[in-house]
Amino acid sequence: MRKHLTRLLPLVLLVLPATVFGQALPTSQPNFLRIIREEVKPGRVADHAKIEAGWPAAFEKANYPDYYIALESMSGTNEAWFLVPSASHAAEAESMKREAGDPVLAAEVERLSRADGEVLGNIRTMILRARKDLSYGAFPDVGKTRFYEITYFRVRPGHEEAFAAAAKAWGAAAGRAGQATAYRVYEVMAGMPGPTYMIFSTVAAFADFDKVMAADEAIMKAFTPEDGKVFQKYSEGAVNTEAHRFRVSPTMSYVPKEVRAQDPTFWTPKK
Repeated sequence: MRKHLTRLLPLVLLVLPATVFGQALPTSQPNFLRIIREEVKPGRVADHAKIEAGWPAAFEKANYPDYYIALESMSGTNEAWFLVPSASHAAEAESMKREAGDPVLAAEVERLSRADGEVLGNIRTMILRARKDLSYGAFPDVGKTRFYEITYFRVRPGHEEAFAAAAKAWGAAAGRAGQATAYRVYEVMAGMPGPTYMIFSTVAAFADFDKVMAADEAIMKAFTPEDGKVFQKYSEGAVNTEAHRFRVSPTMSYVPKEVRAQDPTFWTPKK
């Protein structure tokens, strides 16, 4: 990851969080989520993974209290996403102070950043705000989550309420269908064109996506005629929808020792 990640690491989540991602992984949806999105050059995925493993090692050596989850793309371009949640802008400010006060960590971060630059084609940082009013279902056990599906919903300016109405209608249909589905909704504040929303869903095993698809089909069957009108209105303002799947990278993630101890086979794989 880039140097600015540690300057902005407040942590409470992902995609994601113990009400705060500091000292433990989160157990409820954080108020804000920062995504560091790195595009890896072709043929350099393995090199990038080796470099990224240096970041958690540096943070652990410095007893850094803010944790994050790293994802590797399974669709689209070769990318690594780093999910960095926070409770507030004030929490981010405290995180910045921590890094600034540790010259040894800052020097190691600078070294890793230069190495990163050799294998990355592009980098983008996105800042998201939680839409808890549109999210649905139980928050996942982040330490046991292994795969993510992240879906973009882009709408035309002025159609934000239509998206919100459609999201609420989907949640209501899920309740009527009796489906134990769960997802987190975020609204992009900065870093890409808007209005854009991102929906995060997670599974513990890749095969569980079959259950997710079955649940979606059951939810659609529970739509009412009124729901149809709501979704029709949303579609009039929709620009596009784009879904991607990711796997959690244990070596690039920075998680507490307690989490690693619960599943050492996954979190500390043998080289």
